[in-house]
Formats: sequence, C-alpha cells, structure tokens
Amino acid sequence: MSNANHFIVKTEKIPVQFPPQHQPFQPGVEWMMEPRPIAESVHYQGSGKLEGKVAVISGGDSGIGKAVAIAFAKEGAHIVVVYLNEHDDAMETKKRIRQLGKQCLLISGDLGFEETSFYVVNQTMERFGQIDVVVNNCAASYPKDSIREITAEQLYRVFQSNVFSYFFLTKAALPFLKKGSSIINTASEGAYDGHRGNLDYSTTKGANVTFTRSLSLDLVDQGIRVNGVAPGPIWTPLIPSSFPAEDMMTFGYGTPMKRAGQPYELAPAYVYLASEDSRYVTGQIVHVNGGMINGS
Repeated sequence: MSNANHFIVKTEKIPVQFPPQHQPFQPGVEWMMEPRPIAESVHYQGSGKLEGKVAVISGGDSGIGKAVAIAFAKEGAHIVVVYLNEHDDAMETKKRIRQLGKQCLLISGDLGFEETSFYVVNQTMERFGQIDVVVNNCAASYPKDSIREITAEQLYRVFQSNVFSYFFLTKAALPFLKKGSSIINTASEGAYDGHRGNLDYSTTKGANVTFTRSLSLDLVDQGIRVNGVAPGPIWTPLIPSSFPAEDMMTFGYGTPMKRAGQPYELAPAYVYLASEDSRYVTGQIVHVNGGMINGS
C-alpha cells in the first residue's frame, strides 16, 4: 500500500488527458489508475462545520466518496466508510482520516441487499451512538451499445447498486436521524442529458434525482434535509472499469472546460449540503459538471 499523502494535490495543475487503461472488473480500484485520482487539496482547510457529527458514506473507499470522507473529516466528522471489496483503497482512506484526527469505521458489504444496510447502521450505532449524515454514493456501470444487450441480470444488478442501496441505507438509518440531519445522494449529469451507450446507468441516475426530490418532501416536517450532487465526468475507478481503454484519452473533453473533474473538486458541495450552511435547502441537486448545461 502506498503513502496516503500521494492523492493530495499540491498545485493547481490538473490532468487533462489520461493514458489508455482498463480494469476488467467492478468495482474498480484506485491503485491501478494512472494517474491516481486527486482526493484532497492542501488548500482546503476545515472550519468545524461538521464537528461532532457522524457520516455514513457508501462507496467511501475511493473516488468521490473518498474525497467527501476526507473533506468531512477535515470539518470534524467521524466517518463510516461502506464499500464492497476494495480493501486496499479503503485502508488508505481510513489512514488519511485518522491522520486528520478523526475516527473511521470500515464496513465491507454489498448494499444492494437490505440486510447489509441494517448491519451497517447497527455497527455505526454500536461504535458512535449516532448518525447525522448519510451519503448514498455507491454505483455500478456496465455500458452497452444497445438495450438489446442489457440482460435482466445486469439490469437487476445496476438497480441494486445504484437505486436499491439508496433506499435500503436511508431506510435503515432513518430511525436514528434527527432534526438537522442530512441525506445526500450522488446522481449524475446523465440523469438530465442522457448517456448514449449507458442506458441502464443513466436511468438509475434519473431515479436518484426523483428519489431525492420525493424523499425531501417526506422528511421536511422532521427537519431532515435531502439533497443531491450531479457530477459530470469525474476521474474515478468507475471510469476505467466501465469503458474501453482507448476512451480514457478523450474522457472529459466533451465539457466546456475540456477536461474531466477530480474527486476533490466535488467535496465542498457535499460539505455544503451536510452542514448548516444549507439549512434552507432541500430537494435540490447541485451540478458540478465542468460547465455542462442541462435540463436541471
């Protein structure tokens, strides 16, 4: 395992092109990526916005989830990272969170099954005695050129990971959330613009948006806010594990900024939605997408 500080950006230089690469399995892992995703900026200094809170983050081992976990820790939160089987990535994230002086509980399991979510919540309550923020972020993607190529097995699996897990983890955590708690769901710009060749994934991201807006109406009277973030193309393990190696060379070029985003560039949006800064915001989606205009 490499030094946990390698994913901190020390300059403003961000990669605009990536070499061909592919990982023949999902979920992908960060340690195989070239270059590694940037999860943290030294320029981000926490100010205690989440001091004393406990955040449960699905897919928190790598990519966007890792960046959010680190930013939350900088803001004073203890972190529960839920992941499938990317143990090296998860341990690296835990190491960084502990360097920041916060506790980190790692839980490996498949959130596509309801019992996993109840186990996660039980373990969190046993360790910390509270849950204040839930970040639904895990995802799977298996692009196909045509709907005729999407098998029933694949469709079930993508919805289990990208939609059912959001329902299950939220349902399990809800009895322990209280006024001021926050639920944050990771959607995608594909929910608004569509994504040619990735029909089932884009459909689940649309479901994430509707889930966010409907659940916010259900919980507003309890003082629990529900919002989401819709990333554009972000350099995470999901990308080389989903698309052909040659696609990496132009990944992100379709945005007005002509580059992919890095995970750390999304983290402040999650901090905003988790903190009291967004106390008058619910049912909303924050778009962090390199300038793409969509039907939001």
